[in-house]
Parts: sequence; structure tokens; C-alpha cells
Amino acid sequence: MSFRTNPDRILDNIDRERSRDDVSDFVREASARQLDTEVPAPGSTSTERLRRVFSLVEQAYTEAASSHQMRRLAQRFQAIGDIHNQHARGDVSVSIHWMDHERSDDIGVSPFEILPIHMAELKKETGVTRVDANALKLLRGHLRNGVMSAYGKIEPRVREAIRSRADLGHIAVQVTMDLRPGS
Repeated sequence: MSFRTNPDRILDNIDRERSRDDVSDFVREASARQLDTEVPAPGSTSTERLRRVFSLVEQAYTEAASSHQMRRLAQRFQAIGDIHNQHARGDVSVSIHWMDHERSDDIGVSPFEILPIHMAELKKETGVTRVDANALKLLRGHLRNGVMSAYGKIEPRVREAIRSRADLGHIAVQVTMDLRPGS
């Protein structure tokens, strides 16, 4: 009996893969951090300074969406993974750290939920049967919407920070997507 048709060998291989995943570092989140060390010109307007902060958020989002960690999150949706029922919950957070100012960090969080029907609809739409490829597309969509929602929540505080001139130093922005099984 070959490897393909021997169910015991297949199950042993699955158990080995699961135990390898348990021992290796467990990936639950994908994140990216951007640091801007260029100080804006003293005569720059508040709109230009707000654009600087938003461009850092955008760069962190782009880096997080294309990161290897995002692909590993999508692989958790495989049939033998820990999100085998394709139901997950998570959060997208945007954190802005004003490094040269006494102001505390501004953090916005946006929750999301992935249901099996979302995966089925995406499978029909794309025509792709690979679960991880569909999950990656779905996760990137949730990341994009979550970043925009979280940034929208903290934008008034960012405008206040610009008025108090907290942005006239180094700024660090971190975008994080946290994912957990939703049973």
C-alpha cells in the first residue's frame, strides 16, 4: 500500500506535523513597525504633519500585509490546522508612539470575525480551492478595513497631538493583526 492510500501513515504524518507546530514558535499575530526619524519642517502645516503620520500607518499596514507572519496566519485555516472549522476572531490594532514627547501612545483597536460562510463566498468568487490562499485574501481585507477603522477611532487624538506639537520628533507606528480560533 502506498503512502497516498495508507491512512495510518497519513495520520502519523499529520500528528508529526502538529507536534512540530507545537514545539516551534506559535504564530498568533502579524505585525509591522515603522519608524520616522525625519523631523518635519517648522513651517509645515498641520495637514502636512497629519499626512506624515497617516503615511507611516500606511507603510506599516503594507509591510504587515505582505509579511511572512500573515502567510503563516493564513496557513492556520488548513484542514488539519487549529482553525479547521474556518471560524476565527481577531483584532487589528494601530499604535502610534510619540517618541520625543511626554504624550502617551495613541492606540486604536478594531475587532473582526471570520465565519465559514465568508470562506465559502470567497471560494466561489475567486475559484481557488486552496484554503490558505483564500484565507490570506480574506485576512488582508480584514487588515485593511481594520486599520482604517482603528485609525478613524484615534484620528481626533492624533489631531490633538499635532496641535500640542507631539509630532515634531520621532514617531513609531505599529500595526498588529491578532487571530485566534473562534469556537
